[in-house]
Amino acid sequence: MTRLAAKNISVKRAYEAPAKGDGTRILVDRLWPRGLSKADAAIDHWLKDIAPSTDLRKWFAHDPARWEEFRQRYADEIRGHPEQLDELRACARSGRLTLVFAAHDESRNNAVVLRDVLLGHVGSGPAHSA
Repeated sequence: MTRLAAKNISVKRAYEAPAKGDGTRILVDRLWPRGLSKADAAIDHWLKDIAPSTDLRKWFAHDPARWEEFRQRYADEIRGHPEQLDELRACARSGRLTLVFAAHDESRNNAVVLRDVLLGHVGSGPAHSA
């Protein structure tokens, strides 16, 4: 399997204005961003199933002290959705892919973990190879 180019995958808050350079915009949250109209969001696809489970999302609660454990737990959940991962990889191979999220923290959120999994940067136990 060929590695994806990091330049082809970006993350962006749902509340930031869409840009031509975003390419395919995929919302990767389980819940629609509050107060944002579908027209303003300019979302091409909404992959709810690849978002963190409700239990994991509630446990994390965007607590920076839980970030590293959240990364690992969410990476494990992501790998349980091979069809969605394949869809995202195909988008990134054919052009620019922007993973859209609603969280306030731009460096510690599910889209960042998902991008890292797609790029092979998040390990999962001894069986994982980057």
